[in-house]
Formats: sequence, C-alpha cells, structure tokens
Amino acid sequence: MTRGVTRLAPSPTGALHLGNARTFLATWALARSNGWRIVLRVEDLDTPRVKPGVIDLTIDLLSWLGIDWDEGPYIQSADRDEHARAMRRLAAAGLVYPCAMSRTEIEAAASAPQEGSGEVRFPASLRPPSRPREFDDACPSWRFVVEEEAVVRFDDLFAGPQAIRPASSIGDFIVWTRRDPAKPGQAAYQLAVVVDDARHGVTHVVRGDDLLDSAARQATLIHALGMGPQPTYCHLPLVRGEDGKRLAKRHGDTRLDMYRAAGVTPQRVIGLVASWCGMLPSPRPMDAREFLATFDLNRIPREPITFTAADDRWLRARPPA
Repeated sequence: MTRGVTRLAPSPTGALHLGNARTFLATWALARSNGWRIVLRVEDLDTPRVKPGVIDLTIDLLSWLGIDWDEGPYIQSADRDEHARAMRRLAAAGLVYPCAMSRTEIEAAASAPQEGSGEVRFPASLRPPSRPREFDDACPSWRFVVEEEAVVRFDDLFAGPQAIRPASSIGDFIVWTRRDPAKPGQAAYQLAVVVDDARHGVTHVVRGDDLLDSAARQATLIHALGMGPQPTYCHLPLVRGEDGKRLAKRHGDTRLDMYRAAGVTPQRVIGLVASWCGMLPSPRPMDAREFLATFDLNRIPREPITFTAADDRWLRARPPA
C-alpha cells in the first residue's frame, strides 16, 4: 500500500493565528496517527501581501507548537517554471484564455460577489469566441474554461459526500495573473496548488471548509492536466469570532507570536485547540505529544468553532505559583 502524504501549507501574508494553529495541529496529528509523510510548503504567491520575515517566523512558530515535518520547507514562488509548463499544456488543449476584464466590468456584466468569498462569478457568456493555443505571459490574467454542466463529486473525510458545480459557484476562474507589467506573471492559487501537490505526491489535503468549493476547481484542473488521482480531502469547520465571522483582525490580535511574546506557552495554545477539537471538556495545558495521543477526527464538532473572550483570558492567565 502506498504511504500517504499530506502537506502543511501556510501562507506568509500574515503571522499564524489561533485558527491556523487548529488546522495545522489537526493536520499534523492526523498524519502522524496514520503514518503519512508531511511536506512543508510555504505558499507565498500572494506577492503584494507577503511581509518580510514572516516565512521564517511561520516556520519557527510551527516548531514552537511541537509540529514537525519530513520534507521541506519548499517555497512556492521558487517553482514558477513548473507552473508555466502546466499553463502551456492547458493552452495547447484550448482550456484557458487571456482575460483583461476588471472586477468592476465583470460585476456589471455578470453577478455580485459570492457570499463570504469576495469572488465574482464569471459566466460562460463573457468567454471570448476563440482561444489561443499558446500561453503568453504578457496577458494580465488567464482563465480556465469551466464546463457548464460539470459536477465534481467526492467524499470528504469530515464534511462527507460533496457534489459541486463550479459553473454555478464561480464560473471560469483565474489560473494565471500578471499584476505588474514589469515583472513575470505567476500561477494563481488554484493552479499552483494542483501542480505542487502532484509534484510532492500529496494524497491527503486537510484544511478549513471555506475551501470546499476550491476542491472542485482543483479536481477539475487535476483531470485537465492528467495529474490524477485527486487527493482525499478533509475540510474542517473554521474558527470564527463571536460574531460568527471567520477569525480575523476585527476579533482582536490572535497571532501566535503575540501570545508567545506575552508569555503564553505552547501548551496553553495546544490545550485550547484540544478543547475546540472535542478532546477536552475545557482547556488545560497539553503538549504536542499528548495532543497526538488524544486526537480523534470523529470528536471534532461539526459546527464552526468560536473563539471567545473567555478563551483569550484563559490563554493569558498565569498558573498559580
């Protein structure tokens, strides 16, 4: 039987926060308990938002939590040639086309952004009548042709059976962008993930359920590029603030490096995550080894996790002398 492979794929657009800690600890524990190999890949393609020093800080914080890996770290932006090779294959097959339409133009011609994603559906009616068979990096962006009736089906390890029709949720999506005419373009998230997962032999993907729809897009690209089979997916409920929205700056500073600087130990962070994952009735300090020994995917609640003011107070509380 082929050994499973998963990946830790932090994005250095900001420091790791408590929601990231939950996802990475769960990924690590699921991998170690099943004997999967772990690849660390830093997904830094959102270039304008990548902050100096955050890559090193991200790797340091993963180690601080007690998370380890077997391969990497790989830096995604270093693999542009592989991404461009995939684009040439898609272009040769007539599956992509250049698009210079702005977000405002698409909204005016198509529909409002998808709820909660900030994305705009790009319908087939806006697709050009012909498509070039050669990839040209000079274009502002390239979109992938989504078949109108295609339905992507898969069984998610946590979320269960899924049937997603990308044409109705997002339509033709961007696979390559060139934001700065003076610099080379780069693969968009959906394409880069597919190419890199295939190259690293990833068989299992664990992440937040806000990316369920992305799984359908990625499965479509995997098929188009002949990079199958698609990974087994495991999408976990997001960590949200008390207002029900995904954890963000509006909920206060939840960065791991901030808590560490304030004297919070990794054991308290892990203990809080363990309680969120249904492993403890209430938080108590726990190290990574105990988290691994106690972890059970079936214990994780089905509903979103809520980070509360009481959680913050517990993290900052000083143990009795």
